[in-house]
Amino acid sequence: MADVHTREQRSRNMAAIRGKDTKPEMIVRRIAHQLGFRFRLHRRDLPGAPDLVFPRLRRIINVHGCYWHMHDCRWGCVTPKTNAEFWQTKRTGNVDRDKRNLAALRRDGWKVLTVWECEVKDADRIAVKITKFLTK
Repeated sequence: MADVHTREQRSRNMAAIRGKDTKPEMIVRRIAHQLGFRFRLHRRDLPGAPDLVFPRLRRIINVHGCYWHMHDCRWGCVTPKTNAEFWQTKRTGNVDRDKRNLAALRRDGWKVLTVWECEVKDADRIAVKITKFLTK
């Protein structure tokens, strides 16, 4: 039988997940820094307080968790067994907010790259993706 959590256990588990300085974000930061790019973190004066901001280049990199931002990979399609409607509403709210923030950033002249948590597993591929994005 699958592991089913109580509502309280699920809530405690989800609350423990950080929104900033996550492992995938730290990996992307390390790669960008090793490539010689310097950036600002979580600029609150920009819509959505983007993860990595490259002001001189007018570029932004957001690192999204597959589950929380409903990526189309296997981790983004997972549905919790407890309180599923609540978590679905929360996740779709995240996606809607992402779209609004992306539109606002683009209107203000920023170019935005989204790096997904599942992509970070291949550091070489991410390094190429970041290099292409920041040197265009």
